[in-house]
Amino acid sequence: MTEAPTPLDEAIADVEIQMSVLFSKARLVWKEAAQQVHPDLQPAAYKLLSTIVRLGSANAHVLADMFEMDKSVVSRQVRMLEELGLVETRADERDGRVRVLVATPVAEERIREVRERNQQRLHAVLLDHPEAELRGFAQLLRRIAEA
Repeated sequence: MTEAPTPLDEAIADVEIQMSVLFSKARLVWKEAAQQVHPDLQPAAYKLLSTIVRLGSANAHVLADMFEMDKSVVSRQVRMLEELGLVETRADERDGRVRVLVATPVAEERIREVRERNQQRLHAVLLDHPEAELRGFAQLLRRIAEA
């Protein structure tokens, strides 16, 4: 005989459900963001591009490891980003044998605009919550991400 779920079990199950909903929404936001940067941009390429912008530059192998993507997938996405004029490949300043990806000024501007819109949306949703609650929520998200 299986024991009835406790209120804590039910609360954890609700968190799991809401995280699934959140991840679905995140995929939709990435799709919309990709379209806002360029109509032909795929969500996977958007994630790579936004990371390149955030880091300043990145190596394709590092991106593949970071996102646990096959290197051939990253290579195709990078080729698309180059064809769309959103990234350039350059020699690494520290080691000229290594190639790094750098966002073009157009890509940096478009990513900045998308991030500002997304941050404004999130800010509007969270604005009415107390700071302590938000810090606790951020800490909980951090712990979930590290699990």
